[in-house]
Amino acid sequence: MLDRHAEHTAGIREEELRFASGDALLSGRLFRPDGAAHAAVVLNGATGVPQRFYRHFARWLAAEQQIACLTYDYTDFGDSARDHPRRSTVTMADWALADQPAARAEMRRHYAGVPLWVIGHSLGAMLMPLQDDLEDVARMIVVAGGLVHHHDHPWPYRALALAFWFGHVPLAARLLGYLPGRAVGFGADLPAGVYWQWRRWCTTRGSYLPETGRGLPLPRWKETGIPVDLFAVADDDVVPPPAVWRLGEVFGGAAQHRTVLVPRELGLKAIGHLGAFARENAALWPRLLPQG
Repeated sequence: MLDRHAEHTAGIREEELRFASGDALLSGRLFRPDGAAHAAVVLNGATGVPQRFYRHFARWLAAEQQIACLTYDYTDFGDSARDHPRRSTVTMADWALADQPAARAEMRRHYAGVPLWVIGHSLGAMLMPLQDDLEDVARMIVVAGGLVHHHDHPWPYRALALAFWFGHVPLAARLLGYLPGRAVGFGADLPAGVYWQWRRWCTTRGSYLPETGRGLPLPRWKETGIPVDLFAVADDDVVPPPAVWRLGEVFGGAAQHRTVLVPRELGLKAIGHLGAFARENAALWPRLLPQG
């Protein structure tokens, strides 16, 4: 469903959208190039990162690369929030297995017949191997997405992760009925179902894989033949490169291209877990797109 709000930015058109995911109505923003698009990107965001964080990258895709881009917020988060997160029953699996396919369906409505790419940032890529309705996805681009265990984190970040999963944070989430992200320094409040599932996966060897076939779908990406580009970030303490390659194994036999983004090689001071989409790191953006 198209919202009436739209604006023009640097020769591109931005439109606010509302589209269904189950009984939820998601808020999205469609960045249209001036002229025919040669690809259409659905950008699946990271946990707790609102769609507005990706707006500069999405505008660059539309204005400089002639690529349409859809950003959106997951159910009961950001601009898609229906109520206080305490009253939400949504889980991380719902965000991945319901919202992400809904966003692809919405993009197909606007750009039928145009090659569809998915760019998944962190959570935005993590459960893609388990999804269906992938037949017309032309390419998967993974950015800092992986199957991470708390022992993967280097020190001193690991101390923060241990507090987040085993210290005062789970106690606060249990007492309040949601993750008080702003209060504990995470940056965003999240529904309890998202936090507890996230916690289980990040403190279990194999992440969600032990749950596949009994609660979660089995991986089926290798049946699709869709190529996958995996980008790990050398200075990412949250999802270090080995965790990204672990996710690569779940994609199975699909053709893969694996790249480590090293800040100094790109003339950057730092990238980290979020920085690949930060405006100050725009010099690396062309690296994220298929070459040739």
